Amino acid sequence: MTRYPKYITIYLLLLFLLAFLGDRSDAQAPQPELTFHDCSECPEMVVIPAGKFLMGSSAADTERDFAAIPTYDLESHVLSWFWPTEIGNARRSLPKEHPQHRVTIAHNFGMGKYLVTVEEYAAFVRETGYSTGPCLIWSRPRTTHSPGHAWSNPGFAPTARDPVVCVNWYDAKAYIEWLNRKVRGASSNASDGPYRLPSEAEWEYAARAGTETARWWGDAIGTANAKCDGCGDPDDRRQPASVGTFPANPFDLYDVLGNAWQWTEDCGHENYADAPSDGRAWAHADCALITVRGGSWNSTSWVLRSATRSGIDPDKATSDLGFRVAKTLR
Repeated sequence: MTRYPKYITIYLLLLFLLAFLGDRSDAQAPQPELTFHDCSECPEMVVIPAGKFLMGSSAADTERDFAAIPTYDLESHVLSWFWPTEIGNARRSLPKEHPQHRVTIAHNFGMGKYLVTVEEYAAFVRETGYSTGPCLIWSRPRTTHSPGHAWSNPGFAPTARDPVVCVNWYDAKAYIEWLNRKVRGASSNASDGPYRLPSEAEWEYAARAGTETARWWGDAIGTANAKCDGCGDPDDRRQPASVGTFPANPFDLYDVLGNAWQWTEDCGHENYADAPSDGRAWAHADCALITVRGGSWNSTSWVLRSATRSGIDPDKATSDLGFRVAKTLR
């Protein structure tokens, strides 16, 4: 039998112990691209692996996306300087996606497989008695703003598996605090997590899922990929589809584009100048606007891109605005 010097034996024992402890630690945490539930009423979550990506749009991306707008013609260009057209909206929106910059997501994190559903939000309301405010209803040919509309009556008859809409940023945060109390206990500080809204960088990283095209399925909008105005669904611009109706992206996330806009944790910013490069939320205490991502059933097709971003008043609730949750895993 081979005999090792004493110091080598101790070294080998330490390596074995570290490997053993490392295996135990890894076994207790969800692994990338696996799904999990923390409680019977908690959303189904997907583990998103750490990585790097280019956030936002390059000059070439913007030229491509601008050219793909359906109303790209001379008349639209002229009118866009005086009247809100799709071209005018694009002129205001696309510069917000610059400059393109590299972001490093250093740790795995959890992301809701689906947008939070009507059924999931209803469980929160039943248990807490929480009440939401009025909601702006998108409909043809005009919009209405009435106290009679809310998440349970968003201008259409929602099903249990529809994404919950008509929730403002504070409504989404209240739901998340409820989730945190369920998993950490009623006496805990619910604002400390682990559940939270995703940062804008986490959202785009998860939505792209390793792709660099305008959408995770390619540059063209195609058909039967999402719910929007111009996505090829005969029910376009009437109401959202039930979650899971369309294919999942490579990270197994559904409806990252279309169906409902999604709240993030970040304040609204006019562009990415001085944006953080580590994936954290770009936020401060007095945000006038909150960034939303993804587009909705009410959006025209050019809006549904992984880079699209917009800013919304945190008090505003609309019938095409919902959210999905994120979770800190470390």
